[in-house]
Amino acid sequence: MAMIVWPHCVLRPQQVAANLVPFTRSGGATLGGISPSYRTDLGFWSIDYMNVILQNRHKAQWQTWQAIRQKLGGRSGLIAVPVRSALSAPYVSGSFEPMPETKHSDGSTFSDGSLYVQGAISVKSVGVTAIGATTIRLRVIHADSNLVGVRFSCNHALYETGPVISVDGDVWEVPISPTVRELIPADCDLEFDRPTCLCHLADDRGMDVTQEAVSRTSYPSLRFVEATDYWNALALGLV
Repeated sequence: MAMIVWPHCVLRPQQVAANLVPFTRSGGATLGGISPSYRTDLGFWSIDYMNVILQNRHKAQWQTWQAIRQKLGGRSGLIAVPVRSALSAPYVSGSFEPMPETKHSDGSTFSDGSLYVQGAISVKSVGVTAIGATTIRLRVIHADSNLVGVRFSCNHALYETGPVISVDGDVWEVPISPTVRELIPADCDLEFDRPTCLCHLADDRGMDVTQEAVSRTSYPSLRFVEATDYWNALALGLV
């Protein structure tokens, strides 16, 4: 999927809140006055980028902001939003590891001599995981041997794992939320280093910004919501 990705290095938020919003239904009040809630298999991501730094002296920041705003055109546009995951990511060392630059397997580089970036974490899917699935099997290739409570994405669909169901050697079976958005093929390389979530702006005017003549730095905030409508249309073969 070719998709515009939020340029985190150019437009950096000071705070990021990525939270899964579950859907529950009430079973009605009991004789004791308690209303039990039952979890459904739905849910979606809500992501807040708070206090994005826009400095007057950096024209590129303003140009980038305005170009993204034009491209999105309010809530209708789609954008892949990076989600910070380093605090829980399964790094082998137990702490943040930068993505190393390396050559291709045959020792070559890109035509301009630059190296390509390789993920510090390598985890693959085991077997095919169907749309709507609530569990997944994962094979550890190069990662910490604990895949509980971690986040990853596949083709810009963001997931969060729960308590382990089973472990068989290097294969972990874990529950995930939300339900699988798009079929995950067997042996698929999953994105643990820099997971992303396909989103819409939560509001048509979500990228309004004020230029600061005195402080010379603006700190606009944005709210995104997962583009569940896109995944639904994709499943129906409409996109």
